[in-house]
Amino acid sequence: MEGILGSDTVFLGNPVRAWLLALLTALVVFIALAIAKRLLVRYATSLSGKTRTYVDDVVRESLARTRTFFILFISIYAGSRVLLTTPDVARAIATLVVLVVIIQIGIWGNAAINTVVESETKRRLATDPNSVTTLGAIGFLGRLLLWVLLVLMAIDNFGYDVTALLAGLGIGGIAVALAVQNILGDLFASLSIVLDKPFEVGDFIVVDDKSGTVERVGLKTSRIRALSGEQLVFSNSDLLSARIQNFKRMFERRVVFTLRVSYATPRHLVAEVPRIIRGAIEEQDNTRFDRAHFATYGDDALVFEAVYYMTVPDYNPYMDTQQAINLRIHEEFEKRGIEFAFPTRTVLLQQTSQQAAAQ
Repeated sequence: MEGILGSDTVFLGNPVRAWLLALLTALVVFIALAIAKRLLVRYATSLSGKTRTYVDDVVRESLARTRTFFILFISIYAGSRVLLTTPDVARAIATLVVLVVIIQIGIWGNAAINTVVESETKRRLATDPNSVTTLGAIGFLGRLLLWVLLVLMAIDNFGYDVTALLAGLGIGGIAVALAVQNILGDLFASLSIVLDKPFEVGDFIVVDDKSGTVERVGLKTSRIRALSGEQLVFSNSDLLSARIQNFKRMFERRVVFTLRVSYATPRHLVAEVPRIIRGAIEEQDNTRFDRAHFATYGDDALVFEAVYYMTVPDYNPYMDTQQAINLRIHEEFEKRGIEFAFPTRTVLLQQTSQQAAAQ
C-alpha cells in the first residue's frame, strides 16, 4: 500500500495519490452535507411549532426534499477539483452538475409550492371551502411555470439557442392562446377573485339587476343563490368586469324615509312631528339617530324626511326595526290627531254670471 501511495503510478492522467485525495474530499463533503441537511431539517422542524406563519414550514419541507443524488454529485464535483482534467471532461462534469442542481431546485420549488397551497387550503377550508379548487389550480400553474423555466435553463446549459426555441414556441403559443382565450380569461379571473377577494362565499352581492348569496367560486364560473331560490351562474370574467355591490362588507346601514302629513295639520302639531320621529327611532335597539326635518311642501302633503343608521347591517333586523318605528309613529299621531296625507284632488266649480242669472 505504501508503495502504491509513494509511486508515480498514473491513472487517467492523475497519480494514485491525487485520486485518493479526490475520493477523500468527496467523502468529507458528502458526510458534511448530509449532516448539515439533517441538522437544518431538525432545526426547522423545532421552529415550525413556534411561529404562526408557514415560511418555516416551507423551509423545512424544501430542505427535507434534498435528494441524496444531489449531495452525491456535489461531492463528486468537489473531489474532481483536485484532479487534473481536460477541458472537455471539466466541461462535461460542470454541465452534469448544473443539470443536477437544476433538478434539485425544481424539487425544492415544487415542495415549497405544495406547502404553501396546503397551508392556505387548511386555513381557508373552514371559511371558504370552495376556494380549495382555485388554490389547487394556482399550485398547478406555479409548478408548471417553475418547471418550464428550469427546462429552459437546462436546455441553455447544454448549449442550445433558447431564443430561437422561445420564438418558435411564441408563434404556437399565440395560436393556442387565441383558441382558449375565453377559458384562460375565466381562469385568471378566478385567480383574481381568490387573491383580491372582491367577494367570498357567503357574501350577499348585487350584480347589475341580479342579486343573491355567493355559493361557490370555481375555476370558470361562480354560483350565486338568488333570493327567489334559483341558482345564477356567472362566468368569472363577466363578474370582474361588472359593478358589484357587496352588502356583506356593509358595517352600518343608512336608512332614509319620508312621512307625508295633511295640510290641515295645525302649525304646533307640525312642529312636533320631528320630535316624534326622533323619539320613535331612539327607542329602538341598534339604531343611531341622525336627523328629522320638515323637508318641503309637497303637492298634496307636508313632507318630513328622517335619517338614521342601523348598527347591525343585516336586512331582517333592519325591517323589524323600521316596522317598530312606523308603528310607534302611528301611535303618536293617533294620540295627537295628526293625519297622514294621501293623494287628493280638489275641484273648484266656479259659476258664471249667466248661469247665476238663469237660476
